[in-house]
Amino acid sequence: MAVVDVTTFRLTGDERSFRAADARMQTEFSYLQSGCFRRTTARGDDGEWVVITLWATADDAEAAIAAAGSHPVATAFEACIDSKSLRSRRYNLLE
Repeated sequence: MAVVDVTTFRLTGDERSFRAADARMQTEFSYLQSGCFRRTTARGDDGEWVVITLWATADDAEAAIAAAGSHPVATAFEACIDSKSLRSRRYNLLE
């Protein structure tokens, strides 16, 4: 069953650096992971950010999370995020 991961957070630094890291995360990591259908990033008016990722299965999402821990592009992306503000939720798509 397909799943949607929704992650919200605030930045630790400047937006320009984050956007560069986010672009790399999308093209050099996320879209290379098995089962990643779509990933998009948006910013709220209050400065909070959201990344929404559509996965083929929860197992695909979990495998990507495990792979991110040692991937330099993912590490650079995570360095831009205030870990205290990080919130993640997973939702199952209706079929």
